[in-house]
Amino acid sequence: MKRRDFINYGKLAALGTMLPTTAFASGKKADAPFNLNYAPHFGMFAKSAAGGPLSELDFMAERGFRSLEDNGMKDRSVDLQKQIAARMEKHGMSMGVFVAHTIYWSEPNLTSGKQDYRDQFLKEIRESVEVAKRVNAKWMTVVPGFVDLRKDEGYQTANVVESLKQACDILEPHGLTMVLEPLNRRDHPGLFLSKASQGFEICKAVDSPSCKILYDIYHQQITEGNLIPNIEASWDEIAYFQVGDNPGRKEPTTGEINYLNVFKFIEEKGFDGIVGMEHGNSQAGKVGEERVIAAYREVDAFK
Repeated sequence: MKRRDFINYGKLAALGTMLPTTAFASGKKADAPFNLNYAPHFGMFAKSAAGGPLSELDFMAERGFRSLEDNGMKDRSVDLQKQIAARMEKHGMSMGVFVAHTIYWSEPNLTSGKQDYRDQFLKEIRESVEVAKRVNAKWMTVVPGFVDLRKDEGYQTANVVESLKQACDILEPHGLTMVLEPLNRRDHPGLFLSKASQGFEICKAVDSPSCKILYDIYHQQITEGNLIPNIEASWDEIAYFQVGDNPGRKEPTTGEINYLNVFKFIEEKGFDGIVGMEHGNSQAGKVGEERVIAAYREVDAFK
């Protein structure tokens, strides 16, 4: 996951937020909603909806998308968060995940069991509660961080579970859920959480509705494959999906994953949550943006 690439867009996003131009202002008829609730991120349609994030939201809604995913929401100004929330409400859109805390990509934090790291994590979870309220979010992404090479995996797991239990004490009264994301070790070598089964084990140990799995299909195709059986095995603890095709982490239809069948499976299982479109565009410009939409129409055509 290249979160930092997505978040960099947020530093520029505020430049166009006050422009009145909207996709709906064109008077065009909106596209039909998709079967599943796919959530694009800012920057994905920047060429088709020039003018900043609010214009992008208008464009997303016009083209049939019902949610937004924004990893960098927490880093945006309070004023911009409120503007985004108001525009989503106008279009009846939902907010997907945002990153809840500092992710340690190269040193152990939650796995170490050290109190200062735990205190920092819990402080940032409290801050994220306020962000979630502001933008009407239900989910936030948590990545437990780097492995602690000085500790056996069992001790690391116990340390992570304890931190997450304390975080749940903060989240549960607000009806919010942190979703743990296993990341593949090819793209992110050294991270502690990599498999869905590991996330399942941790969620069962935490035993809270506020701690579930974010099943990123791209990452799990690389880590373990066997997607549909592994989704089935983890189903009770999955609250959120993200997608990207492999290789390349671009839109569905550009790689080896049969997203039509995967989406059909999760829809038939009764999934009614958000599917985050956490990938790049395979082609540049407006042509590439239209290709993304066409790809989702193709893989969403399971009924």
